[in-house]
Amino acid sequence: MTRYRMFWPLVILGLLLVSNLFFTPDFFSIQMKEGHLYGSLIDILHFGAPLILVSLGMTLVIATGGIDLSVGSVVSISGALACLHISGVSNQHSVVQVLIAVGLALAVTAALGACNGLLVAGAGIQPIIATLILMVAGRGVAQLITNGQIITIDSSPYKIIGGGYVFTLPFSILLVSAVVGLAVLLTRRTALGLLLESVGGNAEASRLVGIRSRGLIAMVYIFAAVCAGIAGLMISSNVSSADGNNAGLWIELDAILAVVIGGTALTGGRFYLAGTVIGALIIQTLSTTIYTIGVPPETTLVVKAIVVMIVCLLQSPSFRAKVFRRRALPPNGGGTAGPAANDVKVKVPA
Repeated sequence: MTRYRMFWPLVILGLLLVSNLFFTPDFFSIQMKEGHLYGSLIDILHFGAPLILVSLGMTLVIATGGIDLSVGSVVSISGALACLHISGVSNQHSVVQVLIAVGLALAVTAALGACNGLLVAGAGIQPIIATLILMVAGRGVAQLITNGQIITIDSSPYKIIGGGYVFTLPFSILLVSAVVGLAVLLTRRTALGLLLESVGGNAEASRLVGIRSRGLIAMVYIFAAVCAGIAGLMISSNVSSADGNNAGLWIELDAILAVVIGGTALTGGRFYLAGTVIGALIIQTLSTTIYTIGVPPETTLVVKAIVVMIVCLLQSPSFRAKVFRRRALPPNGGGTAGPAANDVKVKVPA
């Protein structure tokens, strides 16, 4: 059972959830208020939705042997563009204007993802360098869009994306579930997942057997950027404002941690979307737990790093073999295996 890839992440997630009972006795209670479900578990899913989306795109990028450090900047650009457009119209409650803002933001983020894909797959630049360019420049672009200020809006249709409720659940949870379901359907029910894993295992060999590895690599960077764009819409919608400086700050690092916790190797190849979702939930639950028990903000990152390190160590087969498995000692306290030496009769010639 412990060899199951998801065993230790699920154990850690369960322990984190149960530990909250010592500080919040009604942690697992879910209540219905005004037709909406409320509770700590709902909050974890709600506030963890943007991280799940960003981690989902990061998983497919890492599966191809790449990395995307620009998703945090894409998050801020997406929210800034949408809020800028909505703040400039006379009727901020217009559904049409909100749809235009959402379409504009996602189109720009898709273009940014295409730029990353072009630099990596077309120009042959190392993924960490190609995406680092957009990571640095994108944050500046977001601040230019907002003019260095926080753009506030008052749009009820836009508020639904990150803070609205549909069928008693936060709309963000339903949206994330749809995106995850679509990604699983495309990667596990079609040949797409196998092709991505083959490209991540050996891109040159995949190209030689007829797989368009460059096109697949470009596609996953576009997908990652669109996921980050949707996450940016959620974050800005939830607070009805856009902050080009702080929105999505360091979310790329949490996304990479979620992917690693989920069992996907940074070297590329095999990937696990379910593991990524669990990893993102572990990080969000950890953040919730830290705030619940009153850990000082200056030590929050240290606590998070320690827990993540423990999870990664527990997932390591070699670490578990050294710590948890004790090799049985042979008979006679370490003598030769097999029949005892005293039982061996040596026949000496006459």
